[in-house]
Amino acid sequence: MKSNRRDFFKKVGVGTLAASVPFSSQAFASQSTPNSDDQFLQIGDNIAIAETTNGKVRGYILNSTYTYLGIPYGADTSGKNRFMAPKKPAAWTEVKPTIWWGNTAPQIMDNRYANVHYSFADHWNYDDVSEDCLKLNVWTPSLDRKRRPVMVWLHGGGFTNGNAIEQDGYHGENFAKQGDVVFVSINHRLGPIGFTDLSGVGGEKYRDSGNVGMLDIIAALEWVRDNIANFGGDPGNVTIMGQSGGGAKVTCAMAMPASKGIVHKGVALSGSMLKANDKEYAQTLGRFVMEEAKLSPESLDKLQEISWREYLDIANKGMERMRKEYPQPGFRGGFGPIADGTHIPKGEFFSETSAHATDMPLMVCTTFHEWNPTRTNAELEKIDRSGVIAQLKERFGEKSEEIYSAYQKDFPDASPADLWAMILSNRQGAINTSTAKAKQSAPVYLAWFGWEPNLYDGRMKAFHCIDICFWFKNTDRMYTHTGGGARPRALADKMSASLLAFMRTGNPNVPKLPTWPEFSTANGETLILNDTCQVKNKPDGNGLAALPA
Repeated sequence: MKSNRRDFFKKVGVGTLAASVPFSSQAFASQSTPNSDDQFLQIGDNIAIAETTNGKVRGYILNSTYTYLGIPYGADTSGKNRFMAPKKPAAWTEVKPTIWWGNTAPQIMDNRYANVHYSFADHWNYDDVSEDCLKLNVWTPSLDRKRRPVMVWLHGGGFTNGNAIEQDGYHGENFAKQGDVVFVSINHRLGPIGFTDLSGVGGEKYRDSGNVGMLDIIAALEWVRDNIANFGGDPGNVTIMGQSGGGAKVTCAMAMPASKGIVHKGVALSGSMLKANDKEYAQTLGRFVMEEAKLSPESLDKLQEISWREYLDIANKGMERMRKEYPQPGFRGGFGPIADGTHIPKGEFFSETSAHATDMPLMVCTTFHEWNPTRTNAELEKIDRSGVIAQLKERFGEKSEEIYSAYQKDFPDASPADLWAMILSNRQGAINTSTAKAKQSAPVYLAWFGWEPNLYDGRMKAFHCIDICFWFKNTDRMYTHTGGGARPRALADKMSASLLAFMRTGNPNVPKLPTWPEFSTANGETLILNDTCQVKNKPDGNGLAALPA
C-alpha cells in the first residue's frame, strides 16, 4: 500500500517460551532471559567474524545469536549515485565492525514524535538519516554451513517512511534463535529519492530513476544469494516478508523479473499491490519536480548536487501540483514503484506479466481493525449506527447504509465503533491479491488477525502493525502493542510455528493450528487468528459484496 500510516491515523483521529525482559533498546533488547547468571553478550576482536564478498565483518553474539548490524550491500547513493541503480559497495581490507544499525533512508523526520500516544504505542526507532543507507542486518544461530531457511524483512511506512528496525517487533533475534533460521532486514531508498522518474526529461541516464528503491531491494536479495551461506543460511530458500508498505514491496518484488531464483516465497501483511504506477503519470510527476526546481533537461544533473532535505521539499511541492492537476483516488499515485515494462511489469501482477512467480507460494494476512478511528479517542467509542453511517458517507456516499448493514449481518455482536473500524479496514486488497495469486500454480494462504490487547481500555483493537510481533515471537519485546505476558505469547507460539513451516516447505500447516486450507475464490478460506483460531469461508462475505469494486 502506498499510504503513510501515521498520516492516516492523523486524518481519522487515531492516534516466547522464556520469560521476558521488559525494556526496549535497539541494540540489546531481548525477549529471552539467559538460562543462568553467566555472561550473555560476547563482543571482541576475534568474535563473530564472517566473510562477505566485499570483505570480512565482525558482529557480536547476544543470547547465543550471532548479530550483524549495518552491513553494506550497496554503495553510498548520494551525489552522482542519486537516482541511479544501486552499485556494489567498495571492498574493504580490514575487518569491518557491524555492530550498529545502518542509516535510515532520507525521509521527513519533522514532528515524527509529536504525538505521545503514537510514540508510546509504536515506539518508533530511528537512527541517523543519510543517503548512505544501503545496509542490512543479520541474525543467525550459527556461522556453520547448515543452510537454514532465510527470512528477509521489508519494513513498512508506505514507500516513503520507515527503516529496518522501525519497531521493536521487527527485531530478528528471537525468531532466528528459536526457529533456527537466518533473519535479514534491510534499509533501502524511499520516497522521492527512491521513486522519482526523471527518464522523461533526463533521457537514458535517468532510465532507472523511478524504480531505484525497488532495485535496492533486488540488490539486497542478490547480496543474500551471494553471502548468506557464510551466515548459516540457504540461498535457495529465501522468504520475503513485509507489512503495510512492506507487504506491497513483497508482491511487487515477486513480480519483478529480477526476483527469479532469489525469491522463493512471500508473505504480505496488511498491504499488497497488484499494479505499479503508470509510466506516463510518473514521468509527468518527474517533469513537475524538475520545473519546481527551476531546472531544464540540460541542467537536470543539479538535482544530484543539492542536499537530500532540499530535494525532498522540492519533490513534495511537485507532488502537490500533481495531486491538483491529476488527482488519484484514495492512496494511489505518489512516489512509488513504476510499471516501466523493464524492471516492473505492466499490467496485473501474478498474471502472464510475472509468470516466473507462479512457483512462489504466498501468505496474506490483514488485521480486523487496521485503521481504527477510536484507538486513542474514548469519545468515538460511543458512536452509534447513524454516526458511523454519517462518517462513512465521506468515503462511500449513498452506499454507506447498505455497507453498514452488510457488515452488521456478518458480525451481529460487533459494536458500531467496531463495525466502523472493520469497514474502514476492509479486506478488498487482500482478497484481490489472493484471487490473482490463486490463478498461479503455487498456493496462497489467507489469514485474518483479530486478537485485541487489553491496552488503552480496549480501544486499540486489532490495529495496523499489531500482528508483526506475533509472527516473530516478539510479543514481550513489543509490549506496547500486546501488554506482554502469557496470553499474547501463546498465540505468537502458534503463528511463528506456522510461519516457520511455510518458510521450510511452502505450507503453513502445523499441529498447533486448525488445518489451514489453500485460498480459493469459490470459498474464500480464511484462518482467523485469535486466542482461539478457526477457519471460516468468506467470514465477511456480505460486507465485501456490498463494497464498491
